[in-house]
Amino acid sequence: MPVPAAAEEALAGLAARAAALHAASGGNLLECFAPVPDPGDPRGIRHALAPVLVVCTAAVLCGHTSMEDVTAWVSAAPQEVLAAAGCRRGALGDRIPPHPDTIVGVFTALGAQHLADHAGAFLAGRAGHGPAAFPAAGPGWLPALAVDGKAVRGAAGPDGLIPYLLAAALHGSGAVIAETLTGPETSEVPEFAPLLRRLNEYYPLAGHVITADAGHTVRAHAAFICGELLAHYVMTVKCSTPGLFAALDTLDWASVPVQHEVTGKAHGRRERRTIQVLDAPACVRARFPHARQAALIERYVTRTVRVKKGRRHIKATIKTAVAVFIITSLDAREAGPAHLAGYVRGHWTIEVRHEVALHE
Repeated sequence: MPVPAAAEEALAGLAARAAALHAASGGNLLECFAPVPDPGDPRGIRHALAPVLVVCTAAVLCGHTSMEDVTAWVSAAPQEVLAAAGCRRGALGDRIPPHPDTIVGVFTALGAQHLADHAGAFLAGRAGHGPAAFPAAGPGWLPALAVDGKAVRGAAGPDGLIPYLLAAALHGSGAVIAETLTGPETSEVPEFAPLLRRLNEYYPLAGHVITADAGHTVRAHAAFICGELLAHYVMTVKCSTPGLFAALDTLDWASVPVQHEVTGKAHGRRERRTIQVLDAPACVRARFPHARQAALIERYVTRTVRVKKGRRHIKATIKTAVAVFIITSLDAREAGPAHLAGYVRGHWTIEVRHEVALHE
């Protein structure tokens, strides 16, 4: 019998979060899944919902990500694993694993979004962030959240197209605490506010910093973040917003000194990042709601690579430079150059981390 697409999507969402849920629960996955309401009819339930989700998570942690592999692993799971998961006892006292049809039915009934919302709420509750002070008394670090969309590599929806997820992840840990399936990549922007509005119900975002790439640098998002969520934004500005980009590009950056610089060496490359910050002038404020500061970040990378020259391989040095504009609702009293550079770096780190995870 073919597995419904809804079941595969729900399992894929669980697989993406399995390690984070296991770590956040301290290994007690029963506690993690206990609050999930069972969608089944109570009169026909033979297996409680939480143990079914626990054994499936255990299968995923063992490297099984398809529904066929997960159900096969669960059916052959040893008694000690079934006991730890809380599976029911049979007439002879042995632990009974849930039938493959039961597992498929559970994931079909739950659905990907319902399971993702619960997992996000659990991870958010374990994040350890208290209410953020708002407004800030002085420059300092505020809890930050990155909103980023990625294609799920190797997956395909019922229409054969690659699904896209829009996710909200905590800076630092990278834990995804909210996500939604958006369909085509162009559908990310309309889902931005609903995703954060739903997250705000169980994880208040007031006083937080929301970081986003250039695709979400739109006036409506800025107004929503500052007006409804009472949060702040740090956004990248590219040619996708030509008027704002031109306004930032014409500023006299040559007269603005470098106010913060970070250098590092890793993976065979040397990197130097600088940031210049100034108060957003009237021409920028008129184009973007709540804009308080603008920044120019430049990134210089030097790599040593081996290239073929004739019959020999020689070392060659490659230098690259990238510059981006940043716009933020944080004023100089709330965030200095080092803080803005850190928020941007945190967002880039999460982008790379999620890109690697989705490729895997």
